[in-house]
Amino acid sequence: MIHHGTVGDAARLLDGRTVTALTGAGISTDSGIPDYRSPDSPPRNPMTYQQFVGDPDFRRHYWARNHVGWQHVHRTHPNAGHRVLADLEDRGIVRGVITQNVDLLHEDAGQRTVIDLHGRYDSVICLQCGRTISRSHLAERLDMLNPGFVESVLDGGTTVADIEVAPDADAVIAKTSHFKPADCEFCGGVLKPEIVYFGENVPRERVDRAFALVESADALLVAGTSLTVMSGLRFVRRAAKNGQPVVIVNRGETRGDPLATVKVDAGATETLTALADLL
Repeated sequence: MIHHGTVGDAARLLDGRTVTALTGAGISTDSGIPDYRSPDSPPRNPMTYQQFVGDPDFRRHYWARNHVGWQHVHRTHPNAGHRVLADLEDRGIVRGVITQNVDLLHEDAGQRTVIDLHGRYDSVICLQCGRTISRSHLAERLDMLNPGFVESVLDGGTTVADIEVAPDADAVIAKTSHFKPADCEFCGGVLKPEIVYFGENVPRERVDRAFALVESADALLVAGTSLTVMSGLRFVRRAAKNGQPVVIVNRGETRGDPLATVKVDAGATETLTALADLL
């Protein structure tokens, strides 16, 4: 049974308890990064790990779109929802954040304990030699290989913010056949964002740290995620199994709703702000 409630209900449940937060794309929408699965989101077909690894055309298309989308995510800023969680950590209420986002906005807001469950948009790894480079360094190389590409996409006064940008720093561009991706400068191998794709597993060590963070607190607060994929839902299941209260804040249904002690059907930013005022 789903226990729908108000911000006041959530505050009364969490009062006097330490909390681990689990966040998703819905917490970053007010920073200008669209959500994959909110009720008003258009349908999307994100690239799978198998497509990226197995098809050079998919990789070229991905890097072309990412090269434009990355410019946008790089310029986004934390919103009140991110800042509230950082403040609650300073107040000793929030033990840390497990985020399914790769946008680093929790870190930018000053959150000290963050587990980037699905990786970080600002890092790139070679699938052959395992070396990592910064996304900004790769951007310089892609600019050299594709002079004028970003400007051609944005021709006519369109800004990066006007292009549809997805949570993984991907952007929708019609024609990418002439784009030249970069190989690893050390071994010539395939470069991949250090992001967990659909069809790829979250590293075990990272999952174990996240479980430990859940179990270190008295309650779990879920904000801005539909919990569609198991990588996030498993932490709700663990908390519920442990008898820890679970508060879910999300606009629309989530797969974790049956396990929630309180479900607040509302946006993450305004709800977290109101919640912090009551704690």
